Amino acid sequence: MSRYLLPLSLLGTAVGGAVLLKDYVGGGACPSKATIPGKTVIVTGANTGIGKQTALELAKRGGNIILACRDMEKCEAAAKDIRGQTLNHHVNARYLDLSSLKSVRDFARKIIEEEERVDILVNNAAVMRCPHWTTEDGFEMQFGVNHLGHFLLTNLLLDKLKASAPSRIINLSSLAHVAGHIDFDDLNWEKKKYDTKAAYCQSKLAIVLFTKELSRRLQGTGVTANTLHPGVARTELGRHTGMRTSTFSSFTLGAIFWLLVKSPQLAAQPSTYLAVAEELESVSGKYFSGLKEKAPAPEAEDEEVARRLWAESARLVGLDMSDGSSDGGQPLPK
Repeated sequence: MSRYLLPLSLLGTAVGGAVLLKDYVGGGACPSKATIPGKTVIVTGANTGIGKQTALELAKRGGNIILACRDMEKCEAAAKDIRGQTLNHHVNARYLDLSSLKSVRDFARKIIEEEERVDILVNNAAVMRCPHWTTEDGFEMQFGVNHLGHFLLTNLLLDKLKASAPSRIINLSSLAHVAGHIDFDDLNWEKKKYDTKAAYCQSKLAIVLFTKELSRRLQGTGVTANTLHPGVARTELGRHTGMRTSTFSSFTLGAIFWLLVKSPQLAAQPSTYLAVAEELESVSGKYFSGLKEKAPAPEAEDEEVARRLWAESARLVGLDMSDGSSDGGQPLPK
């Protein structure tokens, strides 16, 4: 019997070490214990994955949570589940389709009319490496949903966020932004051959640039804006990548994926941290990888590119000053 003790001990040590390494690589849990009673939080794409887990974490902390989703059946189910897990009855589902500018405007209008305040806006929803689809308004789907939809939504809610200050905007980007490039001559892939990976990277770079320019415009308002890479998570976001159905990915790279790919719960910790941490109340315009502030890609730091992207985004979505957009914008036709 004793001859088995050493191998079993070594196996236990190896498994324990692997679990600890996975936790280290994943970034760990949100270190802040801050609560947010009475604060209103909007989380887009909150019916599943990182969005749902972020909403759950913030509901545990006492917030009034609004799940903003396109699939209302899943959204209602997620809200019910979160209410059941947290015993927080201030968790509600609202319809929002970020691929439709009309839907974004309708959602924002109802929030402005019905909610006294908006303290935290988590722009979480995304599509990843989908086929060459276009939005209702004719934009390339990834650029339209990941960037333009959130760009318009945020601007429409800025007056409410300012009135609720100190308040926070959290934009989910991705490490993929480092491979992105903003092609101002063909943002919507109308001229060149469509590359779904490059389109995704462009959309995620746009989010970092948007956050940088937004933060500049919000100086002195009490509203902060930060962006983050949550890590690679096991969610429905990657359903178009082929990794789920790839035998090579599933078996050959299984151990690597287990180590590097986070659970949605762990991937939601950075969003939670940026939403609640007291030490981040005045931090703005920064990029976080997991729970740590990091330098983004060089193009993401280019202020001229950020300003130009803002102006072009405003033109594309028909944003003007009467929409409640932040200072510095120019009136544009709808």
